[in-house]
Amino acid sequence: MFYKRSSELFLEANKVIPGGVNSPVRAFKGVGGTPIFVKEAKGAYLFDEDGNRLIDYINSWGPMILGHAYEPVVNAVIEKAKKGTSFGMPTELETKIAELAVSMVPNIDKIRFVNSGTEACMSAIRLARGYTKRDKIIKFSGCYHGHSDSFLIAAGSGLSTFGIPNSPGVTEGTAKDTLLSGYNDIDNVKALFEANKNEIAAIIIEPVAGNMGCVPPVQGFLEDLRAVCSENGTLLIFDEVMTGFRLAKGGAQELYGIQADIVCFGKVIGGGLPVGAFAAREEIMNYLAPLGPVYQAGTLSGNPLAMAAGLEMLKALNADDDIFKRLDEKTAYLEKGIREVLTEENVIFTINRLGSMISVHFDANPVYDFATAKNGDNDTFKKFFHGMLNRGIYIAPSAYETWFITDALTYEDIDFTIAKIKEVAKEL
Repeated sequence: MFYKRSSELFLEANKVIPGGVNSPVRAFKGVGGTPIFVKEAKGAYLFDEDGNRLIDYINSWGPMILGHAYEPVVNAVIEKAKKGTSFGMPTELETKIAELAVSMVPNIDKIRFVNSGTEACMSAIRLARGYTKRDKIIKFSGCYHGHSDSFLIAAGSGLSTFGIPNSPGVTEGTAKDTLLSGYNDIDNVKALFEANKNEIAAIIIEPVAGNMGCVPPVQGFLEDLRAVCSENGTLLIFDEVMTGFRLAKGGAQELYGIQADIVCFGKVIGGGLPVGAFAAREEIMNYLAPLGPVYQAGTLSGNPLAMAAGLEMLKALNADDDIFKRLDEKTAYLEKGIREVLTEENVIFTINRLGSMISVHFDANPVYDFATAKNGDNDTFKKFFHGMLNRGIYIAPSAYETWFITDALTYEDIDFTIAKIKEVAKEL
């Protein structure tokens, strides 16, 4: 395939946009080469500026669960735009999507809409700190909760060491209140509680990690987190920006039967438009202004275009009793095919999958946390990525990102993908 126009556009973009992109992973720094500029998309396919068609396994990093340009969502946005794009005032639409979301997700009474997953997680942490009157939080290596200062923390040495900033611009004062634990390591978590008694406001976690590849929780880990939070008066925050309305109607809480205290949403809940949300039981949510002392605001929060898109998406998912079964079956079919062809070609690999999230790691050992995810052969991944791209398959341009499957993907698309993986595997 040829990407002449994409290359030209990237050069133009670099003159006026830092790195030529508005989100770093798009720059292809992890895989090399020139990023693809998309012109349009439909169903399971992307069409770039050079006229190439690509089968899409990213789907805008998750929200296109029913495919690109899903007609009910597109129509709802068009009709709403005709009546105005932003008011900075309440609309009935906000209440309708809130009622639907609350009815679908376990253990939440109220929800507040914001504009991104980053904003949702940032607000959830502030709410947890205000509610518990404590300052410290625990996050996990390899879990990404957006680019808010509290989350851009690298590991220190030792179980109870304060985190240190791993991005310039994050102060040590902010970093000291973020404690870092290993994912799937409950002993590490307990040691942090022992070293910081009565100081930890919240644990925030991706219940199924998606930013070190797809990494599910080991058996009992989420249950143990719930127990340790309950024992210590600490709030458990599920960052379901990726998993919410994707793994089940009620997200990971429903799938695992674990009740979080605060849940963060993004991706699917916006139907492809910029939307985030955070939700909790009434007594926690009532701590937010204007009812309570914890301040959070946003001019474009509850934007009518975003609410229209999100409402149509949730309505479609809620009305389809087989959607998550179909997604699971398609992704399992893909996994089986990948396993077979990589094994036949003697490629060293492991695959993680849960529902419609899947990742291929070029290492023979299990991947269960960030340290094991980093053991993968990145040179092999780069060859794999470009080999797939040149054959019309678009996967994440990073070894540390999950793939997302859309219901618009056909079994013919999957068979084509598996055949191309076999071709690429011969070159690895």
